[in-house]
Amino acid sequence: MKTLRQEKLNAEFLRSINEILSRRVKDPRLTEMYTLTSVKTDAELSTAKVFVSILSTDEKKAGQTLQAMKDASGMIRQILSKEMHIRSVPRFEFVLDKHGEYGQRIDEILSEIKKQD
Repeated sequence: MKTLRQEKLNAEFLRSINEILSRRVKDPRLTEMYTLTSVKTDAELSTAKVFVSILSTDEKKAGQTLQAMKDASGMIRQILSKEMHIRSVPRFEFVLDKHGEYGQRIDEILSEIKKQD
C-alpha cells in the first residue's frame, strides 16, 4: 500500500527526472520523443521504477534512447541528492511502458471489428 509520502515523492521524482532529462542530460542518443508516464518507489524507498513511453517507429533508436536514460540514472540520482531534502535518493530503473502500445492494438482490433460489421 502506497503512503501519502510515497505518492508525493513519486510525483516529485517524475517532475524532476523529466526536467533533468530534457535540460541537463546532453546524450546524443536521446533522439526520440518520450514521455515519463510514472514513477513507482518501493516501500523502503531504495529503488524506483521510472516508466517511459517512447514514441518511435525505429526500434533501434528507441532502444538507444532508453539506454541513454539508463546510463544517465547515476547522474540523475546525484543531481536529485543535492536538490531534494530527503535522507537518500533511490536507485532509478528505467522501464519501457507498453501500455500505450497495448491500447493502440486494442483500438486497431476494434476498428477491424467495426469494418466487418
